[in-house]
Amino acid sequence: MNVIVILFITAVLSLYAGVFKAGKSSQIIAIIGIIAALITSFFNDCSFFDRYTPLFVFDKTAKIFTQISLFTALLILLLGKFAFRLIDRHQSEVYSLILFSLCGVVTLFGHQNLVTLFLGIEILSIPLYVLAGSNKNDLRSNEASMKYFLLGAFATGFLLFGIALIYGVTGSFSISEIRQYSIEIGSFPVIYLTGIILLMVGLLFKISIAPFHFWAPDVYEGSPSLITSFMASIVKIAGFVTLFKLLENAFVGQLAQWQHIIFYLSILTMVSANVMGILQKNAKRMLAYSSISHAGYLLLIFFNTNAESTYVLGFYLLAYSLATVGVFIGLIYVERIYQGLSDIQLFNGLAKKNPILALASSVSLLSMAGIPLTAGFMGKLTLFAQALETQPILVIVAVLGSAVSIAYYLKLIVAMYFKPQNEEIKSAENAPLIYELVAIAVIFLIIALGVFPQPVFNALSSAW
Repeated sequence: MNVIVILFITAVLSLYAGVFKAGKSSQIIAIIGIIAALITSFFNDCSFFDRYTPLFVFDKTAKIFTQISLFTALLILLLGKFAFRLIDRHQSEVYSLILFSLCGVVTLFGHQNLVTLFLGIEILSIPLYVLAGSNKNDLRSNEASMKYFLLGAFATGFLLFGIALIYGVTGSFSISEIRQYSIEIGSFPVIYLTGIILLMVGLLFKISIAPFHFWAPDVYEGSPSLITSFMASIVKIAGFVTLFKLLENAFVGQLAQWQHIIFYLSILTMVSANVMGILQKNAKRMLAYSSISHAGYLLLIFFNTNAESTYVLGFYLLAYSLATVGVFIGLIYVERIYQGLSDIQLFNGLAKKNPILALASSVSLLSMAGIPLTAGFMGKLTLFAQALETQPILVIVAVLGSAVSIAYYLKLIVAMYFKPQNEEIKSAENAPLIYELVAIAVIFLIIALGVFPQPVFNALSSAW
């Protein structure tokens, strides 16, 4: 709970920095706060709030996913000043909203109650509705904010209705008591299964699983790129961990029923996302469908729920988050040159102008595709190997989907390395030093995790 307190105080300080015309220091304040929260997360989180353990517990699972999320957030915020040039007048509000959203992320990791689950999702989501529209002068950003808000509110209705039905049957919001009911009940009422399905719909929307994914391409494209990277990485981590913990802990007695649903949703997601990804000519929309396809791959984790599954999930999400940050480094730079445009053809010749950013984007795309010697390859290998024991059909679909995804990832790599250089890129300003440093760090981590994954697997496995 100390992590949430630090993030909240930092968010308030960052907000007031803008009030007192010290907005330029908001980024520094936010980065210091995240570093402080990350360091705190490595220690026993004992505080005044421990009396609320029936609602929230910062256990080992919450700790490791909090550390992954905070580290990813740190990389994202380091890119902030250059990325937020179009919203320079209210950057302090943007940083504070990101930090408030992170409070919701940590709350979701440690929830022990359906009420805490709902509060965590709302604390996570409400700042994002504003952040999606933070570029007020861009109609696409305003449209993204409105779509995300309306569809998000609609999904929240499903979530609340599901919680109400679960409470009506079990008489409790506690995850442990719902789990006990789930195991002991022999013939469960239809209203109980309906409540589980509605809960799943609300959470599946957050992680953009087909057919609840239609909002993602438009929102990802219209939002400022740094916010898009936050949605595609940290929000995805929070949503998957929440859904995994909820289904594994609360509804373990109905394993066959919800696994049956996820089986078909996984196939639908992987097939539709990869097919649509090939058709895209805009890099951000392509990355949106890439994010959806990875969500489909990650659904394979639900067919072998044990301690090993948890750290396989952790490794995959870490690898995916690093790759997401790496791709958006180059994308933000190109958008800066072309006034917010991100068509794939605008990346032509980027490797000649800035080889480090192009290399970071290329390595990240190869990692997303699951090419050997990258972290993404090891993540997919462990995920698919585990699922192969129980769901060989899903693994075959996932492998074919990964092969298809290489086609649209290569379009961006070919544009950067093998197309004639655009005049705008040739005459553009150089990227800031911090971008090159973050790019080098991402390249190193992706390759290091791909070549020497065992230390990270050992660290993740020792957490449970």
